[in-house]
Amino acid sequence: MKQLVVEFDLSDYAGEIICGVDEAGRGPLAGPVFAAAVILDPAHPIDGLRDSKKLSEAKRDALAIEIKQTALAWHIAQCSEAEIDSLNILQATMLAMRRAVEGLNMLPTLALIDGNRCPVMRVRSEAIVKGDDKVQAISAASILAKTARDAALQVLHAQYPQYAFDRHKGYPTALHMERLQLHGVSPVHRTSYAPVRAMLGRSK
Repeated sequence: MKQLVVEFDLSDYAGEIICGVDEAGRGPLAGPVFAAAVILDPAHPIDGLRDSKKLSEAKRDALAIEIKQTALAWHIAQCSEAEIDSLNILQATMLAMRRAVEGLNMLPTLALIDGNRCPVMRVRSEAIVKGDDKVQAISAASILAKTARDAALQVLHAQYPQYAFDRHKGYPTALHMERLQLHGVSPVHRTSYAPVRAMLGRSK
């Protein structure tokens, strides 16, 4: 099978126990932000890993099962809406990533983080821009974070069906904004985000 990921050269990291780390849900107006950390097993390569946003939902779900079955270690963590509003989304994302790494049942020697920033944590880390399409462990983490968040939004949809969270996953689509105008702000909306803040009549 043709390799989908444009490989990042990991030859300089020989001997390292590498975990890939990525997040899902920075942009939505509602729901938690999720992060995942994955240590892949070199003896059990997984075909088709790539940035979760470039995969169909069915493919993501299938890969998530395979990752959980074959990875040496994986952990999914989150930060709540209240934590996002208290800390700001960047700091909440960093905290969710740290929680994901610290929740692994195997200690990595290096965490490769998708993006241009690294959380402060005990494990040595390095940021890789567009890492979710370059490093397989980060691709795997992006898939676990995305599928976990989508599942969480299905639960929120069952609790608050009037907002259609199952369709827009909390992102500020036209449908979401229409439902927000119609039904007001729910307990799971991020009140620090400008569109929600405006609904509440807050200037800051």
